[in-house]
Amino acid sequence: MSFIQIQQTNKKIIRRTPIGPVVVIWSVINQKPLVVSILLSRPGLSSEAQADNLFAKSGKSSCMEIDALADSITACLEGAPVQFSLDIVDLSSFTKFQKSVLLAQYAIPRGSVSTYGLIASHVGVPGGARAVGNVMACNPFPIIIPCHRTVLSNFSLGGFGGGAAMKRALLEKEGIVFDEAGKVICNRLQYSQKK
Repeated sequence: MSFIQIQQTNKKIIRRTPIGPVVVIWSVINQKPLVVSILLSRPGLSSEAQADNLFAKSGKSSCMEIDALADSITACLEGAPVQFSLDIVDLSSFTKFQKSVLLAQYAIPRGSVSTYGLIASHVGVPGGARAVGNVMACNPFPIIIPCHRTVLSNFSLGGFGGGAAMKRALLEKEGIVFDEAGKVICNRLQYSQKK
């Protein structure tokens, strides 16, 4: 199926959240509604404008499963401890490496963080922190696959599509604490060998 064919069948749901509007782009794939992208606002570009630019032909629509997911995203962003299922997202277009990084990221629990380097080692690519960062920079499912839970090895925030302020706010909502220099304070990192 070509991108144009998928684009013409995409639908969107918009939710107002504490971090601004969140747009869920979805489509029916193999007779099942699946999320193809979640858009958060970026500095200088709202999620709604992104949806208009990237998915111009997508129409607003409703689907029980996708509506429930959009409501769960809103609840999560309001502070509720939501555990998302990956059954609702389309992971079919990712390489084996990309999928391994996204699955490792997905497994980081609320209130925990890891580093790009630790995830790289965990997925069998020691020294591949930059490659992991590249996958996360293109993560089409933020919040469901919580890329905000990964920081630099020096505990600085690192990048995030919604900007550093949004990344910090998401982590603080999950109970992560920062020092005066803006670095994460934690006793243990996900995928660290230290117990």
